[in-house]
Amino acid sequence: MSSESVYPATLYVVATPIGNLADLTYRAATVLQNVQLILAEDTRVSAVLLRHYAISTPVSALHQHNEARRSASVIEQLAQGQSIALISDAGTPGISDPGARLVREVRAAGHAVVPVPGASALSAALSVAGIEGPLLFLGFLSTRSSARRQALSAAALAHWPVVLYEAPHRLLELADDLLGVFDPASQVLLARELTKRFESIERMALATLPDWLRADPNHSRGEFVLVIEPATAQDPIDTARAAALQTLEILLEDLPLAQAVRLAQRITGLRRNDLYQHALQFKPEEDDSK
Repeated sequence: MSSESVYPATLYVVATPIGNLADLTYRAATVLQNVQLILAEDTRVSAVLLRHYAISTPVSALHQHNEARRSASVIEQLAQGQSIALISDAGTPGISDPGARLVREVRAAGHAVVPVPGASALSAALSVAGIEGPLLFLGFLSTRSSARRQALSAAALAHWPVVLYEAPHRLLELADDLLGVFDPASQVLLARELTKRFESIERMALATLPDWLRADPNHSRGEFVLVIEPATAQDPIDTARAAALQTLEILLEDLPLAQAVRLAQRITGLRRNDLYQHALQFKPEEDDSK
């Protein structure tokens, strides 16, 4: 590998395998071998890959907890003419992984940022999803159900396929939230443990997802990419009503029924009686407050 393969004062954003170590590109290996420093999300995880390819370049940690602090020193090293590679634990940095802030600040400082493309859970799942046209990539959603539903409700308005990442311990909760927003007849593709030993790709109606997950503990193990395809284009009036009711549900989590209904009416313009009847499904004990 020639040292001429990298340029000074340049940050290389390098994609690394998401499971199968053989997925590292030749160009990526060349860059990692010849830069002066590798910034890794977790140095212990990256050590496995670097040992496999006999790459001895010094490694330093850059992750979500120190990215803001480290950016200044990285820019200083680039200003001194060093070439630096940024990698995450798996896949492409900056796609639901640390790195976006560093890239912005390096660019603002006037240094070159060069992508070295390769493995990505997003592109891997999309390549087997069989969908065309525009889509929405949301990555990892909030750990709070109300925030997840709010994000999903907004995404559903576009009537485009939605791509999500999710950890195994929140998968059932996410399935319930999806059913609260999307038509149960929508199709969902679950790409689990992509490129790893226990990789599996399943496609089913959204309505069957919770029962499928509960049927076997192994169904919820590993890292997931979900691709949700809306069943049909919905009428804009129905879509607006669903969004209004979702707003009401969020307000009901923290407010009394009557106050939540008043605020939801002001925000959405939906009829008070429709909002009130929907609210009673969540707080029926307040029936006499009408």
